[in-house]
Amino acid sequence: MVNTNNACPFCQRETLAGILAEEEDRIWLENKYRTLDETYQTVIIEAAEHDGDISTYPRSKNRAIFNFALKAWKTIIDSGKYKSVLMYKNFGPYSGGSLRHPHMQIVGLNKIDAYANIRKQNFTGHMFYKDHGVKINISAYPIAGFTEFNIILLDAEKIEPFADIVQTVVNYILNDYFKGRCTSYNLFFYYINSQIVAKIVPRFVVSPYFMGYKIPQVNDSKRNTEIEKELATKLAHENSAQ
Repeated sequence: MVNTNNACPFCQRETLAGILAEEEDRIWLENKYRTLDETYQTVIIEAAEHDGDISTYPRSKNRAIFNFALKAWKTIIDSGKYKSVLMYKNFGPYSGGSLRHPHMQIVGLNKIDAYANIRKQNFTGHMFYKDHGVKINISAYPIAGFTEFNIILLDAEKIEPFADIVQTVVNYILNDYFKGRCTSYNLFFYYINSQIVAKIVPRFVVSPYFMGYKIPQVNDSKRNTEIEKELATKLAHENSAQ
């Protein structure tokens, strides 16, 4: 992350402008630090605490953040003003983010179809968990490479278990996957086949195969099976009481 020694603009709440909605310590506002032309860029400030994250929030708080963010995303989509609308989150030094304070971004693209280079197969793979209206697979055809977790919401009424399962996967990535040496992830949201999909990508230095040739690398089946067993055990333990 950059600007770690500077005052955090998201902590200085009294100076925030362009606020679109507030709920407890969650704020949705227009992003005054635009990075793309022909866009409408907004930010979800997830919480007041500067060092918070999906991995550390109490379960009830994480659920509230997901409900708040997904509602804001849908509001922009339903406005019909944009060719496509993105929602994503960066966390950690390899994620492409510039601020540590926990936030998501919602971006309306005026002229670009963000799904044009995405294929349905990027969200397919061996399903190793299905419960509470949610299923998970590891992408057999990842967008960027190696391990991409696809969390598919089958029942639109099951936002809370969806939030819980995303939280469990993020915890697994930061604490168990790669023996705890992964410090960064991206969380992307999509509408695929009229269903919400969260794709969680552990982040390291980007592969030169992908950077130079757009060739994604994938784990072999043995390694994917190991990851599936580890995560399925964690999911069963942490979400059994729902």
